[in-house]
Amino acid sequence: MISDESRFFEQATLEIFSSLDVETALWRCLRYLSQFIPAQRMGFYFFDEDKTYLRTYAEADMTGGKKMERIIPIPDGIIDEDETAIQIFNRPEEEPFLRLLQNMLGLGEISVLVLELRIEDSLIGMLALGAYKRDQFTPEHAQLLKRMEKPFAMAMANVLRFEEVMDLKNRLADENRCLQRELHEITGSEVIGGDSGLREVMKKVRKVAPTPSPVLLTGETGVGKEVIANAIHYSSPRKDGPFVKVNCGAIPESLIDSELFGHEKGAFTGATAMKRGLFERAHKGTLFLDEIGELPLHAQVRMLRVLQNKEIERVGGVRSIPVDIRIIAATHRDLEKMVHDREFREDLWFRLNIFPIRIPPLRERKSDIRELAAHFIEKKSKELRMTRIPALTSQAIDRLESLNWPGNVRELENLIERALIQNRGGDESALYLVNDSIFSQKTDPAVSRTIPLDPGGLETGSLRIDDVMGDHIRRVLKITKGKVQGRGGAAEFLDINPNTLRARMKKLGISYGRKYG
Repeated sequence: MISDESRFFEQATLEIFSSLDVETALWRCLRYLSQFIPAQRMGFYFFDEDKTYLRTYAEADMTGGKKMERIIPIPDGIIDEDETAIQIFNRPEEEPFLRLLQNMLGLGEISVLVLELRIEDSLIGMLALGAYKRDQFTPEHAQLLKRMEKPFAMAMANVLRFEEVMDLKNRLADENRCLQRELHEITGSEVIGGDSGLREVMKKVRKVAPTPSPVLLTGETGVGKEVIANAIHYSSPRKDGPFVKVNCGAIPESLIDSELFGHEKGAFTGATAMKRGLFERAHKGTLFLDEIGELPLHAQVRMLRVLQNKEIERVGGVRSIPVDIRIIAATHRDLEKMVHDREFREDLWFRLNIFPIRIPPLRERKSDIRELAAHFIEKKSKELRMTRIPALTSQAIDRLESLNWPGNVRELENLIERALIQNRGGDESALYLVNDSIFSQKTDPAVSRTIPLDPGGLETGSLRIDDVMGDHIRRVLKITKGKVQGRGGAAEFLDINPNTLRARMKKLGISYGRKYG
């Protein structure tokens, strides 16, 4: 026995609380305890709530400590919860619990000293000391270690509480990000055309939103699949939970597993800390998997397991983590053809295709163009801090509706934004889309150069070509405030050489200067 047990208790306690890294604290404590107890190994082990398995949290030997993630099932009748116990196992072949620990530690002949740890009479885990020979521990060693019961229990409780706090912190951060995204996108998430071209789509949204079923959104690029996903989530019982969005095609293949399922510290080079994956972050909410057709086959296998078992395993981990999520997938690709070509797993497709929703392209719902264009003009005008919001005319709508729109709603939005940018500094009540390649289509050559959204009428009422040309040049000069040459000048709008424009103005009797401003 040691001469000063009080000094032993004080120093051992200082060692176990000497670092926030549990593995470092265990290693320091083991080095100190080994001066009095013949221990060469030490570990923290947690019980699950039902005492059905033992989870290794951290272990240390004389060379150092490390966190671990190892699960060992516990046979019935082994754990005695009646009282706090310290047990000596010097003969492996005689004790079933020691055989369990041998399997967990991966050792041959050993001696093990086990201290069960409780907080407020609740068994939460145990501390185990190991020696690499038989018959190493005595009742005196056990009594000495038992003096450390409360400090070790407090250290273990702190570890559990820290995990709990970090989990809550991560969830709060996820929810805050989702809230910020919702506030930022609140205008963009509005479903324009829900009562016209997207009427059938919104009927399906209202039917599926209250259910937990997966939804597969299909349609061309730019039709608004993310907007429909927003509508499903925010109309569902999960609307107060996180809404996590991921573009499967934008994640490098080598990082797919880590991004979706997370990883443990040390799982691979560069994994310096544990990371929660997108599935964990979407717990109690919705995970939107955009471009699901770009997902590699190996990731499809793991995703199928998540959909079937409602649990994930982090990369480098062995513990199954339950997740409660709703999956919304989207793709512009033909998944059925990909299944036929063995590029997409058939069983995963069946899981995702429970409730498919096809979003029609803009050319199939041209009745929405008026409302969409007006929405984008108002939205982009505010973003660009324009003093006036241009108005749409029936002539402009007719011309917009005559186009094919291969880029769908996104193409229309981008065109409106470009037109507003080009028009900044001009007459903001009249919006011209000038020299835009989007309109270089054979369907309407007249629109390949210019679309006036507020064209006005002929000043002279004449149909003579010189009069019509003169009126048009004057209108453009009014927009450019008389500027002929340079960026934003009339020559640029009319797509002709400035000298040619001046010569034509001279011929038509159009004066120079800023009187048009």
